[in-house]
Amino acid sequence: MSGQTVRKASLDMLGVFAEFETNLRRERQMEGIAAAKQRGVYTGRKPRIDPEEVRRLHLDERLSPSAIAKRLGITRSSVYRFLPSIEVTE
Repeated sequence: MSGQTVRKASLDMLGVFAEFETNLRRERQMEGIAAAKQRGVYTGRKPRIDPEEVRRLHLDERLSPSAIAKRLGITRSSVYRFLPSIEVTE
């Protein structure tokens, strides 16, 4: 075997160990998050968008999704996420 082949094999092994450690860390993190959720400590981020406000602006004020997004300071795709549920409830 040449020196280059040995170096490549060594780097490949280091990569395998790094990936293994990353997977272990991710696994432990998921276990910790699950335990925190059971205790009620990990509740996640509070919702920033009020679906009722999007509904009101769309139905009552007849604003376009772009106008709603500008008024609420959110992206247009966020508005579209709520539009299907608004259409069904009409």
